[in-house]
Amino acid sequence: MDWKSRRVQALLEQALIEDRATQDATTALTIDPKLRASATIIAKQACVVSGLGCVPQFLDIFARLDGKSSGRHEFVSHPEVFDGVRVRNGQALGVIRHNARVILACERVILNLMQRMCGIATLTRQYVDAVAGTGAIVLDTRKTIPGLRMLDKYAVLCGGGQNHRLDLADGVLVKNNHISLGGGLDVVLARAIAGRKPGQKIQVEVRNDLELQQALDGGADSILLDNMTPKQTKKAVKIIRRKNPALPIEASGGITVENIRKYAETGVNFISAGALTHSALAVDLSMRITSELY
Repeated sequence: MDWKSRRVQALLEQALIEDRATQDATTALTIDPKLRASATIIAKQACVVSGLGCVPQFLDIFARLDGKSSGRHEFVSHPEVFDGVRVRNGQALGVIRHNARVILACERVILNLMQRMCGIATLTRQYVDAVAGTGAIVLDTRKTIPGLRMLDKYAVLCGGGQNHRLDLADGVLVKNNHISLGGGLDVVLARAIAGRKPGQKIQVEVRNDLELQQALDGGADSILLDNMTPKQTKKAVKIIRRKNPALPIEASGGITVENIRKYAETGVNFISAGALTHSALAVDLSMRITSELY
C-alpha cells in the first residue's frame, strides 16, 4: 500500500475533517498544549494486522490541517509486528510519541480505521486457511464500503487473499443483469468480444448449464459459477475442463468459512466472497496513553 498516494491521503484527510479533529473541544479545555505523551496501540484479541501505515500519515495530515507546530512525532512498531502478521491478545502493535493533544484528537480515527482493516484481514485469513492445500485462491469483490475500497482491498491482501476487480473499469465481467438487459448471454458476449480493447479478457457469470454452454461456445476467457452448490460446481468444472482444460474458473455466491473448502475441492481456480469486506467484524483495539517527560 502506498500510504502517501494522493487517493489514500485524500481518504485519510477526509476522515479527520469528518471528526473535526483539529477542533477537539474537550482536549483543548483539559490538556496542557505543551504536554507530550506516549500512546500504545494494543490488540485486545488475536488478529491479523492491517493498517499500520495509516498512523504516521494521520499525524502528518493533522499537522497540515491544524497549521500549528506541535513538535516532533514518531511511530514505532516492533520488528515482528507488520501488516499481515498474526498477533495475540494483548500484544502491542506500535507506539506513538507526540503532543498529547494531537494523539487524543487522532485516537478514534486511527482506531476506527485499523479495527476495520484488521477485521477484514483476520476474516480473510480464516478463508485462506480453510482452503489450504487445494490450490484455490480466495478473492474479494466490489462489496466494499464506499470511499474505503482501496483500504478494504489492501486488508484482504494482508489476510492472504487476492483482489478481484478494483473498480468497474478494471476488467470486463458480464453478470446476470447485463445478460437480462442485453438480450441474452450469446448476444451480450458476442457484443463484448467484438468491442473489447486489445488484450482485454472477458469473464462471464453463469447460473445454469445453458448459460455455461453459451459462455464456452461464445469464447469467454473466464467462467464465474454463480450461486451453485458444491455438487453443481463440480459438475460444471468437469464440463469446462473437457472443453478447455486451462480456462480459469471462479466460484462465487453463498461462500462461507464453513463451506469454502467444499468449493475448493471441486477444482475451481478462484473463490470470491463478498463477506470478506461486507461482513467482517471489527477487531477490538485500544490505545493506552500516558504522559511523557522530555
